[in-house]
Amino acid sequence: MKRKNSFRLFVVLLAFSLLFSSCASKPASAVAKDGWNTNYKYVFVHGLSGWGSYDFQNKFLKYWGMRGGDALAYLNENGYDCYSASVDPYGSAWDRACELYAQLTGSVVDYGLAHSSSCNHERFGTDYSDNPLIESWSAEDKINLIGHSFGGATIRLLAELMANGSAEEIGATPADELSPLFTGGKGDWIYSITCLASPHNGTSAYNVNDGTVDLSETLSFSERKMSDMVNSATAGSTDGRAETDYANYDLQIDNALVLNERISTLQNVYYFSVPCCSTDLQQDGTYFPNREITEKMFVKSAILMGSRTGVTEGGFEFGEEWLPNDGLVNTVSATAPSNAPSVQFDESSVEAGVWNVMPVYAGDHMSLQGGMMIKNDVHGYFAQLLNMINSI
Repeated sequence: MKRKNSFRLFVVLLAFSLLFSSCASKPASAVAKDGWNTNYKYVFVHGLSGWGSYDFQNKFLKYWGMRGGDALAYLNENGYDCYSASVDPYGSAWDRACELYAQLTGSVVDYGLAHSSSCNHERFGTDYSDNPLIESWSAEDKINLIGHSFGGATIRLLAELMANGSAEEIGATPADELSPLFTGGKGDWIYSITCLASPHNGTSAYNVNDGTVDLSETLSFSERKMSDMVNSATAGSTDGRAETDYANYDLQIDNALVLNERISTLQNVYYFSVPCCSTDLQQDGTYFPNREITEKMFVKSAILMGSRTGVTEGGFEFGEEWLPNDGLVNTVSATAPSNAPSVQFDESSVEAGVWNVMPVYAGDHMSLQGGMMIKNDVHGYFAQLLNMINSI
């Protein structure tokens, strides 16, 4: 199956980044390596409409760092071993997990016989045999997975398949044709999972933007245009696959909750989540975007998500706790999956098998990417995060 091209969004981001860019300053101090207990590879996985090292646009605009400068280059220079994966920018969590596995193992993408048949697409995809993302991966040579936005669902599902396999694929596929991804027994190949601004429980953006609210007097001309361009660029297009096989399906609250039931919390893996928020509480109880830290493309959705509660078609009630948001993901949804144990992060007692929820990051949905028009230097933040993981 061909990966969809995120060229439209790339053009929008690159154009505005060049208009507002300045030379990214590099932090002067490197991270001390005293106290490290591990230094496993770090694999970064992009979100909806994103890109990675296999994509041509990554040569011109890094997904990880954006306007703040190449974050992975900085981390690599400071002793970390970091890689950027490229998965379908609009594909489902399942398809993206299969693609990520093939890149990590240097193999042909196998979406599974059962899945590809039910979702109406080819079973096999790109062959990474001659161009693997990393050199080795095993229980002795573990990896750390870091996902931004929908990249969080991608890496969580990959970990589930690595550990427990897929009964559907095992039942549908002759044993000699079954991908090792679907056999399970490899949960100890993953050391940690970190999700940045990830909609673990979906986003109300799909439930509140129904066109009934007039924001023409609230939004500036550039905010309206940026919002329209990004909405168009991220909408994706169908290519004959089942409607359930797209990111936009998995991101809806009801469907995200169903996906959560398929994904367990592995007892040997360290889990971290970083929620973001760029909205402020108003006197009327709504949340309004702080324009100093909210990109113009997210102002409209931030207003709608911060002012509207409701009930999904499946009967889930998203109440006032869902109002704070980063312009695309509700802050509460980015804390932890609904069915998973979680604790507030405490560096002195980091636990495996439970989500360690980091302090809310004051920024919009692009802030941990480095920002586009609002420059955000995330080099130091990532260095501290990776240093903490290496020190566990």
